[in-house]
Amino acid sequence: MRIVDVAAFYTPYGGGVKTYIDRKLLAGPAAGHEVVVIAPGPGFRVEDYGPNARIIYLENPQFPLDRRYHYFRDVDTLHDTLSQLEPDVVECSSPWRSARFVGEWPGKAPRALVMHADPMSAYAYRWFDPFLPRPAIDRAFGMFWRHLKRMDQLFDGSITTGEDQTNRLLAGGMKRVVTNPMGVQPGIFSPDFRDEELRARLLARCDLPPEATLLLGAGRHGPEKRWPMMIQAVTMAGNKAPVGLVIAGDGRDRARVARAAAQIPHVHLLSPISDRQAVARLFASCDALIHGCEAEVFCTVGGEARAAGLPLIMPDRGGAADHARLCEGWLYKSADPTAAAKAILDFIATPKEEVRAKALHYAQHVRTIDEHFADLFAYYQQLVDNPVVRRTGTLAA
Repeated sequence: MRIVDVAAFYTPYGGGVKTYIDRKLLAGPAAGHEVVVIAPGPGFRVEDYGPNARIIYLENPQFPLDRRYHYFRDVDTLHDTLSQLEPDVVECSSPWRSARFVGEWPGKAPRALVMHADPMSAYAYRWFDPFLPRPAIDRAFGMFWRHLKRMDQLFDGSITTGEDQTNRLLAGGMKRVVTNPMGVQPGIFSPDFRDEELRARLLARCDLPPEATLLLGAGRHGPEKRWPMMIQAVTMAGNKAPVGLVIAGDGRDRARVARAAAQIPHVHLLSPISDRQAVARLFASCDALIHGCEAEVFCTVGGEARAAGLPLIMPDRGGAADHARLCEGWLYKSADPTAAAKAILDFIATPKEEVRAKALHYAQHVRTIDEHFADLFAYYQQLVDNPVVRRTGTLAA
């Protein structure tokens, strides 16, 4: 197959979408497919990633809220490029207006919408959950739901990476939604990398002895990650048991996270770590991963922590919750620091031998990103063989 991915949020400067697409540019040709990515950029250029893999940048404006990104505005050039490529299947990795551009392309190829984002959880629910019930929030954001239902008619299928998001999209009126869980890069994370000396040093940075519990927080520093809330929860739990928290990551919200941790001796912010082996050793050397974001579509760090042999303490919604359920982790009510503190104490109270044995067992059964792509390509072949939307070559009928 020739798979063309219209990636509105691909940028060479990094990010989760880049990591995912770069891996697909390897996995597709390895499976016998051609992968072409179309991304917006400052000008037209083509980057070859080896046989049957390339990125085509089309000139489009900069995204005003983040200058690293551009956004699709020139729909005619996008449509012309798709027609010239003659794809067997088209993938769109953003639910915004680029999805409409792809859905309204007059070609006959089947197309799939991959939900790399969950805007309702990341913004609407996070902002208004404390004040309004979910049905009221959904009604207030009815324009977005109507847009998604329109995309549901234009696309042959929409793909999520977790059951939580799938269920919410189906409940919101979409019909063609399938779940294909993502996965972790194989050969990186393992319980074998546990380093007790590193663990003791990290606890010392948290002003705690080796007998204390060491929790790991990992991820981008953004408001939806709720790092100040995690710091509050660990501080509350620390009043009843010796527990420290190290947070690995960086981002535009780092100053606020640093302020939240400044007066807390048992919380330590790590410098950004780029070496993957060092990250794997860090993960394996902690006692559990704790996470605060209920808006994750997959929660990559949850899969990586499972592969490293870590138990999980997670919010009860989103991709993070999916991971915790897969390994019998600890769930707490989302956005509730008191509930998170209780989950931490429940984890600490569970016999360590039992916790470790269970974590080691589940570390052997973590899905890999290659398994995700194998299932993705098989699904695309199904759409090529049996397209869902009847197309006449002008617009979807």
